[in-house]
Amino acid sequence: MSQEYTTDYEVGQDNLQKFGLDVHNPVFIISALIILAFVIVTLMFPVEAKTVLDGAKEWSINHFDWLFMLSSNIFVLFCLILIFLPVGKIRIGGKDAKPEFSNISWFAMLFAAGMGIGLMFWSVAEPVAYYTGWWYTPLNVTADTQKAENLAMGATMFHWGLHPWAIYAVVGLSLSFFAYSKKLPLTMRSAFYPILGDRVWGWPGHIIDILAVFATIFGLATSLGLGAQQVSSGLHFLFGIENVKNTQILIIVGITLLAVISVVRGLEGGVKILSNINILLAFILICFLIIVGPTIDIFKGFFDTVNDYATNFFSLANFIDRKDKIWFHDWTIFYWAWWIAWSPFVGMFIARVSKGRTVREFLIAVLLIPTLITTIWMSAFGTTALHQVISQTGELANGITNKSLAMFQMFESLPLSSITSVVAILLVIVFFVTSSDSGSLVIDSITAGGKLDAPAPQRVFWALIEGGVAISLLYIGGKEALAALQAGSITTALPFTIILLVMCFSLYKGLKSELPVK
Repeated sequence: MSQEYTTDYEVGQDNLQKFGLDVHNPVFIISALIILAFVIVTLMFPVEAKTVLDGAKEWSINHFDWLFMLSSNIFVLFCLILIFLPVGKIRIGGKDAKPEFSNISWFAMLFAAGMGIGLMFWSVAEPVAYYTGWWYTPLNVTADTQKAENLAMGATMFHWGLHPWAIYAVVGLSLSFFAYSKKLPLTMRSAFYPILGDRVWGWPGHIIDILAVFATIFGLATSLGLGAQQVSSGLHFLFGIENVKNTQILIIVGITLLAVISVVRGLEGGVKILSNINILLAFILICFLIIVGPTIDIFKGFFDTVNDYATNFFSLANFIDRKDKIWFHDWTIFYWAWWIAWSPFVGMFIARVSKGRTVREFLIAVLLIPTLITTIWMSAFGTTALHQVISQTGELANGITNKSLAMFQMFESLPLSSITSVVAILLVIVFFVTSSDSGSLVIDSITAGGKLDAPAPQRVFWALIEGGVAISLLYIGGKEALAALQAGSITTALPFTIILLVMCFSLYKGLKSELPVK
């Protein structure tokens, strides 16, 4: 017999309602005030702010690299086990629940929210960086060798494959299960009801939700900053527009305004439409690349990438006595922190669109299908880029000179480079807007006590805040903007890692309560 959880969540609203806000708990006020203070202080004291963030980042990595790696491995193992356990047959929302979206729209929304800008930014730069030894090589392999080529694709897929999607799956499954099957509010605290009971409606729950807001804001800011850098590089490459910090800030402002329009339209009228446009543009771009690029090498590269990923999986997943510690910290640990910081955003967004799926269907879709699609994407872009480097074709033959420009340099050596570059910029922009408005909807739900229909001004407020944090991190970073973005993401992800580990236990406990008592 299914165990029912209480849903009493009576906390007072205050006078902010007259401004079009729907505030049900201290989460909105505390989160908003702290983040606004961060933006103001950062812009007023950029040098000091960067020093503090860099120090926090170094401390987190040097003392807890093992925690990031171990926990990420646990998330992968946990999801794979759930697929084969009896709880896998449980249907989210009850046995009669039906999916609200078609499979295509479902895949499009979860994929666009989960990877988006990152795939565009790193699909060329990362494999080339690993092969040439720019910013060190994985496992200390010798650069510009066959082994370096194999590991370049294997390590790239390691960062974009099962691990990030397992992190998203843990959060997404927890939130969707407790919201739709247990009828609790769609907010992070609800996933801890089996452990905390009614205390989730008090300060323990407030703290969980506040940490989720912080992690989401800084995870999104990292992606928005990367997107701004890439759009700026593309505009400079195509039209000669100066690629400077002010240009990147103006891009964030423009994208934030577009996100505001989308977020007002809501999930059906905004995010769903943009996600479908994303998939269409991405499909066109990758098909074009496969046709005009080294087609045979790309098809062969897909199987080679799968093999390289599997062959090097356990070596790259090891965190004990790493000989490539600088690479390990600067790449893998950054990625794991970034994914963990993104997990409340992506997880809650996936939860909102996943009612009616079984646990097994959910995990296979969220864990395996995006990994397959990512492998195809990385194989096409990465193989083409490495082919140009090895054959000494075009600008990439000189290695990475500007990571945000790498994709456009690859297109330059292919037919119709101007057109493909424009399509790529449009794709980054649409990914950009999708991430921002999806994040706004998620943060809005958390800070409104799990409500799905909070007022539009509240959603607009969080869209503007996301843009403000991204701008402030770019501003203090200067030429080292990526380092500032990384610092913010890693620092906020550390405490949230503990929360996700506890969430795994709570989720399993909740799922078991749905099984018939023998």
